[in-house]
Amino acid sequence: MKALVYHGPGAKAWEEAPDPVILKPTDAIVKVETTTICGTDLHILKGDVPAVTDGRILGHEGVGTITEVGSAVTDLAVGDRVIISCISSCGKCSYCKKGVYSHCQADEGASGIGWIFGHLINGTQAEFVRVPFAETSLYRVPDGVSAEEAVMISDILPTGHEIGIQYGQVKPGDVVAVVGAGPVGLAAITTAGLYGPSRVIAIDLDANRVEQAKRFGASDGVVASDPDWKEQVLALTDGLGVDVSVEAVGIPATWDMTLSIVRPAGHVANVGVHGKPVEFPLDRVWIDNLTVTTGLVNTDSSAMLIKLLAQRKLDVSGFISHRFALGDIMDAYDTFSRAAETKALKVILQA
Repeated sequence: MKALVYHGPGAKAWEEAPDPVILKPTDAIVKVETTTICGTDLHILKGDVPAVTDGRILGHEGVGTITEVGSAVTDLAVGDRVIISCISSCGKCSYCKKGVYSHCQADEGASGIGWIFGHLINGTQAEFVRVPFAETSLYRVPDGVSAEEAVMISDILPTGHEIGIQYGQVKPGDVVAVVGAGPVGLAAITTAGLYGPSRVIAIDLDANRVEQAKRFGASDGVVASDPDWKEQVLALTDGLGVDVSVEAVGIPATWDMTLSIVRPAGHVANVGVHGKPVEFPLDRVWIDNLTVTTGLVNTDSSAMLIKLLAQRKLDVSGFISHRFALGDIMDAYDTFSRAAETKALKVILQA
């Protein structure tokens, strides 16, 4: 088969790779129909995730059709169209029993972490993928939900929702700021609306993304390159700062921005994948009664989000900016990596 293979920082190739095979009774093989590129993939290519080694097939999002199942798989069958979750969970370990699937202790990758696709095992930017723990890591695609819509459930929708909005404890009437209006930030903005905030403020260097964020539910937008960007945010929050400040980029500058606009007793929810340390001015903010959260998505809200998609309570069509054939994935990476220039959000790859 063909796959997108990582060969060290800055190096990748669309090349021949071995077809995946069933290794364990709980496995399934899925023929990939639709996949996409995540900002985390760009972090990997920058060298920010050293656990990803030369030869790894990238990608952790996808929709496809099951072509083979292991002997222990009874709830899924060949021919089922499924959403591949970015988190693989055994469903049996102590963390899975608590719903903390992101820290599944199963032996795939020997890591104690649920994100293994495109990280510790071969991922979804390929013609076929082996899915461990199929019955607890795949979701059937509901009737009436397209593959393009369904692939948003693989990662960005649950990530923005769980790590940004749920961890931020957004409640009715809150003012929420999302620093970074890329796909995950937009997912946070979209799902924030489920909790009744009074304002959702999108903040980004890219004026186009700030404007586009209003289509996803942002009530206000602030361009971070404006010298008075912080004053603009405070003016929308009675001068005290936002109730919930979401970091959705993963660099020190945006972390500093996120922390600078939250009010006392507020929540700071970090969603971004950071490749460098950041500063936390504890000498200044120890007195502020802040709640700071971090996390890798658990995907415990995926089933609920799928229901909302199926009932048209969530509209994700606006996330897709570009479409490519799977074989044109190198061009897709180029487009996605130059998002400020190309205005890329999610790029869809179709087999």
